[in-house]
Amino acid sequence: MRYNKIRKMDISNGPGVRVSIFMQGCTFHCKKCFNPETHDFNGGKEFSEDTIQRVLELAENENIQGLSILGGEPMHPKNIEGTTKLAKAFKEKFPNKTVWSWTGFLFDKDLKGKEALKYVDVLVDGQYLDELRNPNLKYCGSSNQRVIDVQKSLKEDKIVLWK
Repeated sequence: MRYNKIRKMDISNGPGVRVSIFMQGCTFHCKKCFNPETHDFNGGKEFSEDTIQRVLELAENENIQGLSILGGEPMHPKNIEGTTKLAKAFKEKFPNKTVWSWTGFLFDKDLKGKEALKYVDVLVDGQYLDELRNPNLKYCGSSNQRVIDVQKSLKEDKIVLWK
C-alpha cells in the first residue's frame, strides 16, 4: 500500500485544523477529480508503521482537531487494511479527536461490515459526479455525495447524516 502526501495542518478537509493523509490508488477516475495524481497505485510513497507514527506525532499538536483520510481511494481493497490500521491507532491515541474519510464507495452498499468504519466518525461517500457539482456543499463536491455520521448510522442501522 502507498500514500501520496500528508498535510500536517489542513483546514479544507473537515472541520477545524486537521492532519490529512491522501492514500495512493483509485479505480474510479472521476471526471474532473481534484487529485488525479493519486490514481496510480504505484505512485506516491510506501505506507508503513513509520507513516502511522508520523501521523500520530503530527496529531499531538493541541490545535489539531482530527485526522482526515482521503485519496486516491482509502477504502479500496488494496488500501482499506492500512486505512483501518491508521484510523484504529489514531482513535486509540486520540479518542476525543475525530476521524473523517472520503470514499467513492457507498456506506450502505459497499462498506457494510468493514472494520475501518468502527474508527471513522464521519464518512463522505459516493463518487464525485461533475454533472452534479455544487460548490455550495460543505465537505463534498457533488449533490449525490453524503456526509454520514458513521457511529450513529452503525448504532441505528440506517444512514444518519452528519450535522
